[in-house]
Amino acid sequence: MRRQAPRADERRGNGSDRRQRTLHGLLAGGSHSRRQGPRRRDDRALAAVDRHHPQWLGVALVILLLSCADAFLTLVLMQHGATEVNPIMAPLVTGSGRAFAFWKLVLTASGVIVLTILVRIRAFGTFPAGVILYAAAAGYAALVGYELWLLDRIGAIG
Repeated sequence: MRRQAPRADERRGNGSDRRQRTLHGLLAGGSHSRRQGPRRRDDRALAAVDRHHPQWLGVALVILLLSCADAFLTLVLMQHGATEVNPIMAPLVTGSGRAFAFWKLVLTASGVIVLTILVRIRAFGTFPAGVILYAAAAGYAALVGYELWLLDRIGAIG
């Protein structure tokens, strides 16, 4: 004689099916998430993690702050006769400074959000996507340093 598995409401004991409370799951899951790592060793799906390590928030904020600094310094350099070498951003710099800053922040934030979601996925099958976030932060730090050096060299600082 074969025994049947108990129904979901019998297993939980309270009679309510948690899958029927979508809004509650979204609200409570954001503040009380439990899964901070993949459930299985081979689990690489996007939904495998509820909550990311705080270091990724820090890296994302550093990238966004450096991107804002880059936008500001680029506009200052443009006022001193520099030209934008990035072909995607060059048309935006010639117009309004607000449009340039807006689109720069939107594009950077979009990339940071996608990379943060994919942080545990292997990019190109070789290295974790988190490495790209660190590389972007280092690249922006180098770029801001270079722009400060240019401003110092033309005498716009100090």
